[in-house]
Amino acid sequence: MASIVGFAYHYIFWFLIVLTVLVFVHELGHYLVARWNGVRVEVFSIGFGPELFGWNNRAGTRWKISAVPLGGYVKMFGDADPASMPSTADLREMTPQEREVAFHHKRLSQRAAVVAAGPLANFVFAIVALAVLFVTVGQPSTPPEIGSVQAGSAAEGSGMQAGDTIIAIDGQAITRFEDVQRIVRLDPGQPLSIVVHRGDRDVTLSVTPKLGEVTDRFGNKHQYGMLGIVGQGTQYVRYGPVAAVGHAFAATADTISMTMQGVWQMIIGARGTDDLGGPLRIAQISGEISTVGLAAVLDLMAVLSINLGLINLFPIPVLDGGHLLFYAAEAVRGRPLGQRAQEYGFRLGLALVLTLMVFATWNDLVHLRVVEFLKALVT
Repeated sequence: MASIVGFAYHYIFWFLIVLTVLVFVHELGHYLVARWNGVRVEVFSIGFGPELFGWNNRAGTRWKISAVPLGGYVKMFGDADPASMPSTADLREMTPQEREVAFHHKRLSQRAAVVAAGPLANFVFAIVALAVLFVTVGQPSTPPEIGSVQAGSAAEGSGMQAGDTIIAIDGQAITRFEDVQRIVRLDPGQPLSIVVHRGDRDVTLSVTPKLGEVTDRFGNKHQYGMLGIVGQGTQYVRYGPVAAVGHAFAATADTISMTMQGVWQMIIGARGTDDLGGPLRIAQISGEISTVGLAAVLDLMAVLSINLGLINLFPIPVLDGGHLLFYAAEAVRGRPLGQRAQEYGFRLGLALVLTLMVFATWNDLVHLRVVEFLKALVT
């Protein structure tokens, strides 16, 4: 029993470490740009619900840790709630001095900058984290040369051979085997035009990746598009600080592209939603990755930070992207949307976010075989 409790504490500990850092980075982006634009920030909270402990800084901001560690918020002067809904009555009764430091009395460009700063901070954090890894540990890099071709695979059927060097896929230049994996894994069943260098000539082949299942080192199964080829072995290439930042920027852009492509495939039904995970999946991955080493944890945090930034940019009211959508409408109309329209929008957005959270948590319970265990108890 003691070992089970210790195991659970290990997962919870690393989950809280990873989530707290990412939430802090996100909210710090909002906070810094708000202060830079002269906005008074009343609360900077890690977590929701009752305050566990906190302190006030010289600018009058209450920095606090709250009881429910599943997010955070920055409440600015003039906000009616942590979702940054304006308090109409308070805005009308403000003195000129108060209007100067109220978020909702700032110019449209300033408000948009404050809102966009949270996701941007997550992207910057990912770039910095990856750059540190590329300087210290190195970036995994496998030459795009085919070491072997699996029998019966899509690659064999297309005529790919061991010794071929992949130089382009659908017009995209390939420099590493990881580039091949990144492109292929999201496109099962979709034909790809692949150019390989064979001998002293280039050969163009048409290959349709098959849907394959991969089991990672933790026993989790994932379905991806697969060609059925094996590379020549992975190396870790270290870069100088400037080159590392460039490669980190490119890796972040690749992750954003892959994530958006995967989301779009889920929306149009071309990809299942089994990989859509919630807090339980993050806790599991955080605990498992922590056993590999701090470098692996930093790599995970970079990926999760990118996803947190992207999710918050979705045009859903309550999220940062929803606020930016309202600001875009304000820019077109020349005035803000009406109070009732904003309220209905936030209610709809909150309902959608809660629905997604419930669905993701259900996926987590299925993935972790909790549902299977409960069914076994009652049958």
